[in-house]
Amino acid sequence: MTQVSLEDSPKQAIWISGLWIIINTIATVGIVFTNKAIFSDPALRHCQLSFASFHFLVTWLTLHALSKSPLSLFVPRRAATRQMIPLAMAMCFNIILPNMSLAYSSVMFYQLARILVTPAVALMNLLLYREALPLSAVFALVPVCVGVGLFTYSDSSESVDGAISQTSTLGVIFAFTGVFASALYTIWIASYHRKLQMSSMQLLHNQAPIASLLLLYVIPFLDVLPNHRTVPINRWFMIALSGALASLINISQFYIIAQTGPVSSTVVGHVKTCTIVALGWALLGRDINQKSVAGVFIALGGIIMYSAVMLRAKA
Repeated sequence: MTQVSLEDSPKQAIWISGLWIIINTIATVGIVFTNKAIFSDPALRHCQLSFASFHFLVTWLTLHALSKSPLSLFVPRRAATRQMIPLAMAMCFNIILPNMSLAYSSVMFYQLARILVTPAVALMNLLLYREALPLSAVFALVPVCVGVGLFTYSDSSESVDGAISQTSTLGVIFAFTGVFASALYTIWIASYHRKLQMSSMQLLHNQAPIASLLLLYVIPFLDVLPNHRTVPINRWFMIALSGALASLINISQFYIIAQTGPVSSTVVGHVKTCTIVALGWALLGRDINQKSVAGVFIALGGIIMYSAVMLRAKA
């Protein structure tokens, strides 16, 4: 694996950073559609906790490998297990609820609903820490909420242009509870960063195995595990692929954060959102509803404006 270092030439550094951005984008888009295919199988739809536990284990193994020689991308630090349990529980809800949403809704709705994490974090920061946003940023978040609301109404209606919607009421409920869980998890992550003085990789290295073990306690009571003989071989391949993509996302995200500025990271995030929504429409195979289109453009326009305002404020 090639690591970007200060000794690399500027041209080489740009090429390597660009390569990791491409890998991150492809892996993120790929994992959404792979997970959607997995959760579309009735035999696997009710194995959400097992699936999340598997992902957490893969994440920990990936980070453990990255911390060892010859890579040594970060120095692992230990934190008290009791101290990490609340964050690990929040991590579980942060993954499981959005995955449940993906199982019961369209890919476009799932991805667009994730945009609401930004205004939810802003609201929680205001309520919990009295951290106010610039007024222009608040105005930019209004179209985000309006756009997602418009798309939700359109995509969850009983039929769109004669086609049955893929987004159920259950999918909407899981999506919005997932937004709340993700916002809370984001705020707690920032709090733990300040309290423990750990990097993102060090923190994730501590919480991932704890989250995986916590889920093992409740899997026998909540998951409905299928007979492994009845699951097609291609589904097992998809599960393995999902784990591999999760590893690629973790590795590439490390390089993107470390080697590119906030503008690049923000643009990459918007590109991934647009790509997932566009591919979701292309693969859906039905006419595009005008309200859905309007909702997408309003929401994306709002989040891009918000990002521009916040980047300018931090400059």
